Amino acid sequence: MEIRILGPGCPRCHEVEKRTIEVLAKMDVAADVQRISDMKKIMEYKILATPGLVINGKVVCSGKIPAKDEIKKWIEAELS
Repeated sequence: MEIRILGPGCPRCHEVEKRTIEVLAKMDVAADVQRISDMKKIMEYKILATPGLVINGKVVCSGKIPAKDEIKKWIEAELS
C-alpha cells in the first residue's frame, strides 16, 4: 500500500501524517508512507487545497485534517 501526504510541511500536514501512521500501526498494516512537499508534484494530483491524502494513487481527502475513523475506513476499502 502506498500512502502520500501532500503539503508544504505545515502543522496540518504533519497532523495528517501522524494520524495516518497511528491508524496504520493500530491496524497492523504495512504501507509506504511518504510526504510530498514539492508543489509541482502536489499539483499533479489536482487537489485544490492541502493537506492532501492519497492512498494507492487515489486522492481520498484534501483541504482538511481527516478523523482517524475516516482514515481507517479508506485504508480498509483499499485492503478489500
